[in-house]
Amino acid sequence: MPFPQRRLRRLRRTPALRRMVAETALRPDDLIAPLFVREGIDEPRPITSLPGVVQHTRASLQQEVKALVGLGVPGVILFGVPERKDAEGSGASDPDGIVQVALRDLRDAFGDEVVLIADLCLDEYTDHGHCGLLTSDGTVDNDATLDRYAEVALAQAEAGVDIVAPSGMMDGQVLAIREALDEEELVDVAILAYAAKYASALYGPFRDAVDVEIVGGGDRKAYQQDPGNAREALEEVRADVDEGADIIMVKPAMAYLDVIARVRAEHDLPLAAYHVSGEYAMIKAAAERGWIDGAAVAMEHLTAIKRAGADMILTYLAREAAEALGA
Repeated sequence: MPFPQRRLRRLRRTPALRRMVAETALRPDDLIAPLFVREGIDEPRPITSLPGVVQHTRASLQQEVKALVGLGVPGVILFGVPERKDAEGSGASDPDGIVQVALRDLRDAFGDEVVLIADLCLDEYTDHGHCGLLTSDGTVDNDATLDRYAEVALAQAEAGVDIVAPSGMMDGQVLAIREALDEEELVDVAILAYAAKYASALYGPFRDAVDVEIVGGGDRKAYQQDPGNAREALEEVRADVDEGADIIMVKPAMAYLDVIARVRAEHDLPLAAYHVSGEYAMIKAAAERGWIDGAAVAMEHLTAIKRAGADMILTYLAREAAEALGA
């Protein structure tokens, strides 16, 4: 009797055969590019801990989005770096704040050629570095923060955003945003909920990118998830779905493929995963030292995330992956 495994080997014999039977195929359409735009600079600023990634000017942001659109990447998510920060994160909802101005730029330049997503949080804009307003004892005030999130959502919607992406992990954030948008008849603005966001050690380069430092050396463990918990993630996702999320997301990605798979099995909504700054930086650092084939590992990571069940992947690899896929 022939070895049954030989059937599998026969179909691996040539590149064309392998493509034909591939279970998971990565496409530029699967990718969303996170982009940073900084107020008050005249040229892009490299981010040392994110090789190849920059803080954009308004002009360079438009150039980058044009390149991404040309490569078939359907969406970008914007993060703002303001000149001034305060306790309330007022720049997040300022109609003339950096993200709102950048959204108007991109909508005017590209119309509906690209999906415009905006991170909806306060940490980039607060002088204390937390994702919400603080009480007098220095803890995050969940309920008061919801009102600020609603204000930010309205400002982003008026600026032309397609999708707002609340990332602060405040209880009730999706419902507060949905109600605020609907009340102002902004019913077409969708919500991408950071539904299962872990208190991960992989966010360091991102905090460099947005100039965020938590005052007093604190952390976000009281409102982001414990890395050891998966059932909790499913509860968080269910809550956001019940509150009206249009897209749900797991963050980070590679260390949480099991969570992505479990969320996929339970929900039919579009599912995103965020291949975060630390995951990107580790590939780049190891590749720079010659320890790995960086391009191959990058594609392996993204393919694994899609295989686990993600419909879309937020990744700093978006441009180079799209270039490789189109080659």
